[in-house]
Amino acid sequence: MVLALVLAGIGIALYDGLIGPGTGTFLVLAFTALVGADFVHGSAMAKVVNAGTNLGALVVFAATGHVWWLLGAGMAVCNIAGAALGARMALRRGAGFVRVVLLVVVLALVGKLGYDQWLAG
Repeated sequence: MVLALVLAGIGIALYDGLIGPGTGTFLVLAFTALVGADFVHGSAMAKVVNAGTNLGALVVFAATGHVWWLLGAGMAVCNIAGAALGARMALRRGAGFVRVVLLVVVLALVGKLGYDQWLAG
């Protein structure tokens, strides 16, 4: 179990550093499958980890002068609003709702990636 957690952590960290989008989904899946959390708690834990990794990236990019602060501030406000709304919905509707939303988002992402590959081919 510990080895699976370490390997998942390394894999997700590498993915997050190299690619980024979708990391939260991988974290939710890891927390539910490996730690035994339900989808609501797994999603909450993923948000905390994602916030930490994003803060680390912000520090690195800010140190090298590669941050558009005004754009980032606008995105932060929208992210906070979306997170508050999403947390209320998840707590009100429960783990089944979170599971369905996660599945829909993953399917949409797979569809978009497939479509992009088809266009590039």
